[in-house]
Order: sequence, then structure tokens, then C-alpha cells
Amino acid sequence: MFASPVELEPGILRLTLPLPTGPRHVHCYLLRGDDGWTLVDTGLGLSGTPWDEIVAGLDAPVVRVFITHMHPDHVGDAAAAAAATGAPVLQGRLDYEQCERVWGSPDWPRRIADWFILNGVPEPVAEELLQSGHVFADFVRFAWNPVPVEPGNEVGEWRVFATPGHADGHLALLRDDGVMIAGDHVLTPITPAIGLYPESRPDPLGDYLASLALVEELAPRVAYSGHGEPVLDPAARAREIVAHHDRRLDAAQAALDGEPRSGYELSHALFGRELPPIQRRFAVAETLSHLERLVVLGRAVRHEDDRMVSYTAA
Repeated sequence: MFASPVELEPGILRLTLPLPTGPRHVHCYLLRGDDGWTLVDTGLGLSGTPWDEIVAGLDAPVVRVFITHMHPDHVGDAAAAAAATGAPVLQGRLDYEQCERVWGSPDWPRRIADWFILNGVPEPVAEELLQSGHVFADFVRFAWNPVPVEPGNEVGEWRVFATPGHADGHLALLRDDGVMIAGDHVLTPITPAIGLYPESRPDPLGDYLASLALVEELAPRVAYSGHGEPVLDPAARAREIVAHHDRRLDAAQAALDGEPRSGYELSHALFGRELPPIQRRFAVAETLSHLERLVVLGRAVRHEDDRMVSYTAA
């Protein structure tokens, strides 16, 4: 059900849209600037988001649509939002490349299924993971050929920062008064999923930990995120999330021994055996991101042949 935008502070409105699966909602934001409103993220491309009604309730036009990252609940309704507002869509170059590769490529489902199989997922299970993970594909209507943005660019009175990890091309916005529009970079009380996927950067957890260090350095006064409540002390929350991943890295290392084990097998040790397919998909991807970080740190060894990728203790 659609709820009217809520004012968080002067010039910042939060628009909460429904999702059919957990966490059951996603937050988009409307930012008032001298030239009009910036819409940040667009939710999933479900029928019923009344963009015309939302725009009509504003005191100025929406002059741009900014996408933090290419996950379906953030980019899914970008085309409809752009059509309703007449505003250009701004998206990071890398993020758009991956968006087009995943949501605009007919062979992506087969590529990711083969990748899961390479990482130890039995073929029937891989097909099940594929079907559950791609259920949102019909509801992703991203904007083709958006206006590219880069870290360091200014979007109105906001500066763009690269915050990779949850997605390789994830971007956040920061204003001089310490307000961050964080996308899914820092969340509370949940932690963002940091997974390894095919054709992505090789060490997403390393990228994410570096991005969290940036949040500590910038020390925003508040972060408005894609899910959950505002993060009132982003630097402290960043430290908590680092500690969470340190514990998971230790658990992943403890699950290793001299016998090669696949990411799928190790995901059972880290996340348990009883998971529905969509959660198993995330569990395998997150297990792999932690294993690859252990390899970079010299705490694990990666093995690969034409049949399987596996890991052993260093």
C-alpha cells in the first residue's frame, strides 16, 4: 500500500514503497534543492506507484532521478518515474553497466546458474535458486542510457561518493551539513548483504570494508538508508558492521580444513542447512565474498578447475 511522503527534516521527504518479500519495504527520498526536487531511487516496478500523484503534491518539479544502485528494489521503477516527472535519470557508469548486463541480457539467468554450479551448487538446486532470485526480473524497468555520474560529481547541493560492497557501483550522497543519503550502504538494525557474483569485482567484502572506513572518516550526522530507520551515528554503525564481518570471517576460516570445500557447502556451515531458495542464494554469495576476502588476507587458499571452485585453510 502506498503511503504519502514523510518529512524527515526540512527539504528531505521519505517515500516508503512496498516489497513482496523481506524486508517488505524500501525507502526512496525526495531532496529539495534550489532548482527543484531530486528523487533518489524508485522502488520495484510494481503497478500502483502513483508517481503523477506524488509529483503533483510537491511545491516544485522533480528535476532529476538519482539511482544509488542497480538492485531491483532501487532501480526497478526508474523508467516509470522518469516518464511521470520528465526528469533525466542519473546513474553511476559501472552500476549502469552491471544493470544492463543483469536486467537487460537474455542470457544472464543461464550465466548465473552455471556460476552457481561452478561454486558447488547441485544443478537442480541451482535452477531453483535461479528461479527464486530472478522472480523480480519482470518488475525491473530501468532507464536505458541514463546520464552517467562519477564519484566527486555534484548533484545539486549533494556530493557523490563511491560506496561499493553491497553493489559494485553503489553510490551515496552527502551534503555539507552531514546528511547522507546512503542507499543500502549502512542499515540498521540489519546489515547489508555483501555477496560475490559472476562478472563482478573480485573482492566485494574488501571493497565494502574500505567504504565503511570512508563513512568513519566522513562521520555524517545522520544516514537516511534504503531500509529500516535512520542511522543516527553512521560512524559508530560502520564500526559495528566491520565487527560483524570480522566475526563472520573468523567463522568462515574455522569451517575450513585441508579438504577442498565449495562455497555452497560452506554456506551450510555459516548460515545453517534450512533456508528457502532465495535466502540460500544470498547465503552462497555472502559465503563466497568472505572466502575471497580470506584468500586476499592469506588465510585461505582458492582452488579452481573446469568443474568446481573450492577453498582450503591456508
